[in-house]
Amino acid sequence: MSRQTPAGTEDRIGPPSEEWRRYQGAPTGTDIECKGWRQEAALRMLNNNLDPEVAEKPERLVVYGGTGRAARSWDAYDAILAELRELEDDETLLVQSGKPVGRFRTHEVAPRVLIANSNLVGKWDDWEHFHELEAEGKIMYGQMTAGSWAYIGTQGIIQGTYETLAELARRHFSDGEGEADLRGRIVVTGGLGGMGGAQPLAVTMNRGVCIAAEVDESRIDRRIETGYCVEKTADLDEAIRKAEEAAEAGEPYSVGVRANAADVLEAMLERDFVPDVVTDQTSAHDELEGYVPSGYAIEEADRLREEDPERYVEESLDTMERHVAAILEMRDRGAIAVEYGNNIRGQVKEHRGMDRAFDFPGFVPAYIRPLFCRGKGPFRWAALSGDPEDIYRTDEAVKELFPEKDHLRRWIDLAREEISFQGLPARVCWLGYAADEEGLTERAKFALRINDLVRAGEISAPIVVTRDHLDAGSVASPHRETEAMRDGTDAVADWPILNALLNCAAGADIVSVHDGGGVGIGNALHANNHVVLDGTNLAAEKARRVFTTDPGTGVIRHADAGYEEALEEASASNVPIPARDRR
Repeated sequence: MSRQTPAGTEDRIGPPSEEWRRYQGAPTGTDIECKGWRQEAALRMLNNNLDPEVAEKPERLVVYGGTGRAARSWDAYDAILAELRELEDDETLLVQSGKPVGRFRTHEVAPRVLIANSNLVGKWDDWEHFHELEAEGKIMYGQMTAGSWAYIGTQGIIQGTYETLAELARRHFSDGEGEADLRGRIVVTGGLGGMGGAQPLAVTMNRGVCIAAEVDESRIDRRIETGYCVEKTADLDEAIRKAEEAAEAGEPYSVGVRANAADVLEAMLERDFVPDVVTDQTSAHDELEGYVPSGYAIEEADRLREEDPERYVEESLDTMERHVAAILEMRDRGAIAVEYGNNIRGQVKEHRGMDRAFDFPGFVPAYIRPLFCRGKGPFRWAALSGDPEDIYRTDEAVKELFPEKDHLRRWIDLAREEISFQGLPARVCWLGYAADEEGLTERAKFALRINDLVRAGEISAPIVVTRDHLDAGSVASPHRETEAMRDGTDAVADWPILNALLNCAAGADIVSVHDGGGVGIGNALHANNHVVLDGTNLAAEKARRVFTTDPGTGVIRHADAGYEEALEEASASNVPIPARDRR
């Protein structure tokens, strides 16, 4: 396998924009610099992605995931801002891999921004060709929410991690009486970057204990500063001792261990220490610019990547092989093992021929798919005012709307108590389809309520509602969201395309389609959308439609694959399934 460092990429990105230096995050308040709130929301969400409190390396336009960027270059960033300021209420801006390439008159209900990131034709859809184009300044890696301007910091992923761990606890640790949790259980993982950084807090919110390996000490420090991790150490024995003491006492606890994850797992096995749960969220999807091979500090790894990228890749894959072997050994010794969506199994299967790589499951087929079948997924929203009180009012609205959902109410209370805002105040919770007698889905019901609160002045400025690309009907990813589909359609990519097209037709304000995401180029296709709730009738119309079509594609996708839960949801919520309805 040949992988070259994208020489010249940093030069093509250029020095940080003076506009970005002036903003240092999203503008806030009720005054706008664009011609409408839909354009203003795009401008603010782009800048929120690049807030120094939010992004991993904002001066390089990197939001998270090693190379997931919000714009292709600083010149492109400046051009996007200029276009958004001039964009009329009946125009649509086209953004191709982080660069504005066109603006057309459409109509008021159409999206204000359409984004396509990292998409390549099948035969050329690999890292080698991608990096050739990236080095020439012709494409960028948008990850998932980086290039779609929907990232809200580590808080954006935490409920998905929380829900996964909660379901894992119910499946494996329930005593048959009431809700199970992770009390007295130890979870071992790796990676504390933009996505993985949610893990320690998600574990402790489930009342468990977390040991998280991370080679980059600055990432551990950031998680401690923001309250996602309790403390750090470079001493594995100390970490194990404190974790065991906390588990024995039934107390939640988390510790970041400054070390390579593969080294940590092997050292644990040498000590005959086997956790209750083992998983991983290192950036294994990218063996060159994400994952760090064993034996190198961060600065040393950076030098090796620059001087000898081929050796770097080989050493990364060698380390991944050891990493997966250690996970499998822990599984064989009794740990519950699950991959958390970084394609580390696929990497060692493809590049090291490890036949057992997929002997432990991914988190979606193991724990999340039943939620997807009912259109549930990571619904998120941000307060464009910048005022935390606006989010606190939405918290109350969620609990008022769904008083019967004890699990949801507990999540909102926990989130308010334990999760620090990064950038614009924001919240995430999993809502689905579940249409009521008026045909309103859970997501639509919530969005309409928030729109009413904005109209009434109870929320001071518009709320923008978006989600993760990891959702019920918006992604095709054979090693993650669509792994082991019942009908074998793991790699069928029609569904995210249909999701994006349908949400355009429904009137979403921003719609995006990406290749790659958290599993790497050629391994996934996924889509996203935003709706701006500004208190107008138009916003209400858009919300009613988009928050029906978006979760609805999750229901029909899984119903088409033969999942009983999805068929039940379609029947209960009156979602047409033409091929079945006409039998």
